[in-house]
Amino acid sequence: MNLKQISIAVYATYLTNKYGFKLKKAKTFQEKRELRVDYSETLLSKLNINIKVLNEEKLPKEGKYLLIANHRSIIDPLIIEIALKNSPIHGFWVSKKELYNSFFFGSFTKNADSILLDREASNMSSFFSDTKKVVRKGHSIFIFPEGTRNKTDKQISSFKEGAKLIALKNRIDILPVFIKTNANEILKEAIEKRTKNLEIEIEIGDLIDYKDKTSLEALYKKQFNIK
Repeated sequence: MNLKQISIAVYATYLTNKYGFKLKKAKTFQEKRELRVDYSETLLSKLNINIKVLNEEKLPKEGKYLLIANHRSIIDPLIIEIALKNSPIHGFWVSKKELYNSFFFGSFTKNADSILLDREASNMSSFFSDTKKVVRKGHSIFIFPEGTRNKTDKQISSFKEGAKLIALKNRIDILPVFIKTNANEILKEAIEKRTKNLEIEIEIGDLIDYKDKTSLEALYKKQFNIK
């Protein structure tokens, strides 16, 4: 790593933990939501990355949903936060145990409204109970149905079927969004070359009925013309 790359890494770590502390002190969901957006805008601005939202008018004006998105980069949640900033939708992120224990993301993840997903647990009853509590309070749930970052050459990797179960068990429709630009490549360029005015496109899709029996992956691919 060169000096510029090190400085970005140090700044990102500082910023993430700073906002983790602010989130811990926040008293309302709205305050946490505003902090999440502010964090996202601050870090992406430092990286010279702009977010362009396609079909923003498709975002619901009310209600609670299971938001699903493809996942290539560690900045994907930030992209989604910015895409939703003019929407009333507030969601709890489904977060892996590894993020809770992470030096970089731990404090932020624990305090930013999230639902712990422990994939090593003997059963998932506690997880689904947590999702029900969130939905009963009027909030949405955000998840990457691929389960982990896609490092293949394909636009998306296989979806885990558990994502659709969340929608079924809570009787909430599904809001698909698609990060069209390879955010991981943009992030690398931002860090390694410090290129100005980088742009990432994210597209909002049409709502999917939670009762639709078609596989979630097939529905997602059809919406965004993914081969």
